[in-house]
Amino acid sequence: MPVIVVKTMGRRRRGRNISGILLLDKPLGLTSNAALQEVKHLYKAQKAGHTGSLDPLATGLLPLCFGNATKISAFLLDADKRYHVRVKLGETTTTADAEGEITGRCAADHINEADVLAVLPQFTGEIEQLPPMYSALKHKGQRLYQLARQGLEVEREARRITIFELRLIHFDGPEFDLEVHCSKGTYVRTLAEDIGKALGVGAHVSMLRRTQVGPFDEEGMVSMEQLQQALEDEGMQGLDNLLLPIEAGLAHWPAVHLGADSSFYIKQGQAVQVPKAPTEGWVRIYGVDEEFIGAGEIDEDGLVAPRRMLANLG
Repeated sequence: MPVIVVKTMGRRRRGRNISGILLLDKPLGLTSNAALQEVKHLYKAQKAGHTGSLDPLATGLLPLCFGNATKISAFLLDADKRYHVRVKLGETTTTADAEGEITGRCAADHINEADVLAVLPQFTGEIEQLPPMYSALKHKGQRLYQLARQGLEVEREARRITIFELRLIHFDGPEFDLEVHCSKGTYVRTLAEDIGKALGVGAHVSMLRRTQVGPFDEEGMVSMEQLQQALEDEGMQGLDNLLLPIEAGLAHWPAVHLGADSSFYIKQGQAVQVPKAPTEGWVRIYGVDEEFIGAGEIDEDGLVAPRRMLANLG
């Protein structure tokens, strides 16, 4: 007879059922997931997620979504981003940043500010970008960075991205600083590497800081140290006071306000007509008593269609 093994699962401790968004200033050297787990542990939160990874070398804005806020995290993942990046000319590395091993050196003393300004226009607007091997993208079920660590390189498809703004803010050869406003899926390391190639000397990222994600900027960011201090000073309430409401993540969208009947129907998954609603795009939806109830989209009939509703997504 086959042996049937019955596993008795211990009761898992449920965390606190909190909802909101924390604007974490991710520290240097920590992965985004490690930062998320540390903060989730501090909050004793039942459910939390981040809105797009930052490299361990990178610092800056990492919005963390708790509870119901995870239902809108995809919108922040898809949002435009801004970065402050320092590019070092004359050195290439395995990872295109300072964490990697140096793979090449080239004299870059002859490159001046005018040279950098001259090549930037070719990297603005819609461009094709080849994702780096050191990335979390998958190839046949394996992360590219896992393959790269084995010394392997596989073919990748170039992806279309948009660089809305690329501004030189400081030049001190062989390094210079850029402000980058870009679409989702942009690899700033690859951008720096490509600029170095265009200048004929190679380059890598020596510093990277994210300064904006969708409607959020550096104002209101909280460091790990500030979280610890808030916990020591005011306990869990001190931490909760640092959370932003869920709808803050969609603050760059117009709002529509529904009466009781429309609120009922939209919560049942039906599109509703709203006077003076926008004619297209995404909207924040508020029900009776100005309660935020979810995210919607104007459909082809001009109705407000529910897309991510807090009330009926469990």
